[in-house]
Amino acid sequence: MCYIILMEQEKSTSQSFWELVRFALIALIIVFPIRWFIADPFIVSGSSMVPTFENGDYLIVDELSYELSNPKRNDVAVFKYPGDPKNNPNRNFILRFFDPGKYFIKRVIGLPNETVDIKGNVVTITNNEYPEGFKLDQPFVKNAANNDTHVVLKSDEYFVMGDNRSGSSDSRAWGPVKGEFFTGKAFLRLLPINKIDILPGNYKQI
Repeated sequence: MCYIILMEQEKSTSQSFWELVRFALIALIIVFPIRWFIADPFIVSGSSMVPTFENGDYLIVDELSYELSNPKRNDVAVFKYPGDPKNNPNRNFILRFFDPGKYFIKRVIGLPNETVDIKGNVVTITNNEYPEGFKLDQPFVKNAANNDTHVVLKSDEYFVMGDNRSGSSDSRAWGPVKGEFFTGKAFLRLLPINKIDILPGNYKQI
């Protein structure tokens, strides 16, 4: 009788163990692709996007959209900092995977083949649709800066700036960002709790 009971207990323990293993494998199969190819957590560091984002804001980044389409104007985008040697596309994939470089979060201002002119805090975009140029509406900018910038973007380049114009290191300082460096756009803000929202910082010019 005791032998039978022990056998049943061992069998039950073994079944529980393999159930746990199976659950873990299923979780990995489901979560891993989402984590690496669809959505990724991101913590804002610094004040370059104030007042849209504060230091320590916890975001979920949508990585899938930029696999299906290109960055759009006014997107709040996360990208690999072009000035970091670790982000060199020619660097060994395994090294880039396990030892990623620096990431930035900025707003997309200029698109490929456009001309960006900044006078003071006024940004003018010139392209095929607007050969005379048009001025950007920027209600998200609270801290203005005194700039004098003229940049002609190539077919694979984007001009990005932080919303905190007087306190942001961006394309005004280190140039445009190539499309291959973009990883995703801000999809969800989870922290702080009183600022939880979907597509935080989203804005479309009328």
